[in-house]
Amino acid sequence: MDFPRSSGILLHPTSLPGRFGIGDMGPAAYEFVDFLVASGQQIWQVLPLGPTGYGNSPYLSYSAAAGNPLLISLEVLQQAGHLSEADLAQLPEFPADTVDFDRVIATKFPLLRLASDHFRDHASPEERGEFEAFCGDESYWLDDYAFFMALKDAHGDLPWNQWDEAIARRDPAALEEWRSRLANDIFFRQYTQFEFFRQWAKLRAYANQQRILIVGDIPFYVAHDSADVWAQPDNFCLDEETGAAALMAGVPPDYFSATGQLWGNPVYNWEHLEAQGFQWWVQRFKALLRYVDVIRIDHFRGFEAYWAVPMGEETAVNGEWIKAPGETFFQVLGDRLGKLPIVAEDLGVITPEVEALRDQFGFPGMKILQFAFGSGPGNPYLPFNYQGSKWIVYTGTHDNNTTLGWFSQCGHHEKEGLLHYLGCTGPHGIHWDMIRLALSSTACQAIIPLQDVLGLGSEGRMNTPSESHGNWGWRYHAGALTPELRDRLRGMTETYGRLPH
Repeated sequence: MDFPRSSGILLHPTSLPGRFGIGDMGPAAYEFVDFLVASGQQIWQVLPLGPTGYGNSPYLSYSAAAGNPLLISLEVLQQAGHLSEADLAQLPEFPADTVDFDRVIATKFPLLRLASDHFRDHASPEERGEFEAFCGDESYWLDDYAFFMALKDAHGDLPWNQWDEAIARRDPAALEEWRSRLANDIFFRQYTQFEFFRQWAKLRAYANQQRILIVGDIPFYVAHDSADVWAQPDNFCLDEETGAAALMAGVPPDYFSATGQLWGNPVYNWEHLEAQGFQWWVQRFKALLRYVDVIRIDHFRGFEAYWAVPMGEETAVNGEWIKAPGETFFQVLGDRLGKLPIVAEDLGVITPEVEALRDQFGFPGMKILQFAFGSGPGNPYLPFNYQGSKWIVYTGTHDNNTTLGWFSQCGHHEKEGLLHYLGCTGPHGIHWDMIRLALSSTACQAIIPLQDVLGLGSEGRMNTPSESHGNWGWRYHAGALTPELRDRLRGMTETYGRLPH
């Protein structure tokens, strides 16, 4: 795929405003698309859209293919006749600038079950046909996901390897017994996926009709407590007795952490995956293309080599690098699905072998302006060091502080480096200076977190990687996307040749 000179905004749908405590696929999402169009943008980048578990991280989903039911718009369900006005009349008070996930879940899931019951009993023949076609087309992941979530609920939300042994190990008799017992809940999980995909397909079509592309993430690893690991354990390195991760994912010690990062996800059994023609991975990419137009591969370096830590370790120190069959995989992926629109997240300590894999398949890499200053003119994130245009430049990502938050906390040497580079004598409007740097660079695409467009400080940060609580909740207020912001962003986009042609 070509990556024409363009720009866009990074915003996860949970961050949209609205009265239900969390952003969703209702009116505010369409208004955001309208803002993108009016400000001359061509890209909406989102984080992974899957159903989240402990910690509410989009990068730890219960399924590699499912959508997050919390993003379903209750207003759209009401318009379709599956909820009444009375059903939505007694909502609690939600905070406007953050997501109270516990309160949202406690409020929204009973309403989704009401809608599911109404759909089951009163859906039109046309809707029933659409639902049955969806369940048939998506059965390769939907059956396992719906069953898995129903089983989790029946087992008090425990991880799958702590369920009754027969069902944890997928004994055929136990599968049949539990599937019959949980038929109603399985239907509910299927219905919420049907509604998610129906609403997302309409929103994506609305964006695409106005030449807005959706860029979405594919996390390299999946959560251990997921339908993918429970249903297809041979794809992962698991302990045969306990079902726990025998080899855990992470990254080794580096400048930022003396003990590295131990993520705990099971690493892949690449030998088995390759023997199966990488079918699970191919299906995963195919499923994601139902959501998005461009795929950003998180932790791309894992396709060249991955850090594996033995079970029982409490830090990532005692791991080892193991080669992965990335070249063979991407050749198979291309043969099966054609040349895909892929962006490689190539941040951190990246080896020449990882760069060669990225370049062999023509995947653009990423440049982060917050990493560019304070280490001299050889810094590869400085815009004048971008060789060619095959890059996506960001002021920062979801894992960074906002630009204002970063600037207020970075060291004197780094601040001075940035101000000298910009030719500024002071920090006033530094977020717009950084946006200008991104838009004016030679990178083919420039993507700006909405928090930087809004000029927010650390209160707008989406995620702090070293902290397990208090992340992913930021939301912007209704009315924040003013005509003044729209016009300023459009003017700058036009100046640097990124308007649509």
